[in-house]
Amino acid sequence: MTNITKFEGNIERLVKQDKIMVALNQEPPAEWVKKHPFIKDFNYLPIERVEWLLKTFFKINYKIEVIKTGTLLNAIEVTVRVHYRYSDSEEWYYHDGVGAKEIQTKSGTGSLLMDMSNVNRGAVEMALPIAKTIAIKDACDHFGKLFGADLNRKQQMTYSEDTKLQPIEIGSELFIKMKAAVKSGSYTIEQIEKKYTLTDEVKEALNEKI
Repeated sequence: MTNITKFEGNIERLVKQDKIMVALNQEPPAEWVKKHPFIKDFNYLPIERVEWLLKTFFKINYKIEVIKTGTLLNAIEVTVRVHYRYSDSEEWYYHDGVGAKEIQTKSGTGSLLMDMSNVNRGAVEMALPIAKTIAIKDACDHFGKLFGADLNRKQQMTYSEDTKLQPIEIGSELFIKMKAAVKSGSYTIEQIEKKYTLTDEVKEALNEKI
């Protein structure tokens, strides 16, 4: 049997984080989603949307660290770490992401970088920030659907608030429905507790004769 006292004063933080989780896993607005110009049927969110979401959810409580750069076959590769923390916590968390961008070579020389003289002038400078951008978006996918996590997945999960974390207030619409269900015998308090967290005060109020 779950009681609100089990969380030892952390219930407000848990409720807040639960609401954030639900918000992060809503579908992004259709007008944000773009079609990739070269990859068939591949959707993505532009980096400006991702950066706006980071600022909206975490304000100044995030930072982006470049972990590694290098070459992978004919591409520049970048690994980043997106650090973040919630406004009510001093603890930092992070998500890692990877990205790569092909280096442009001179026409007719092939794509593999066997000879660096084949690389177009400015190709590395152009590929590196693009690879970093892709890595940032890859890391931010871990936040949830709103950041583009499920844009290219056929099977998706839906998310809703955990009712076990939602404190029931006496006199609220939900409380009135519970009391009516208990009075009619449709549900017992024990059955309701399997889905909702009830304080001793709420349980007493549900037991009161109308």
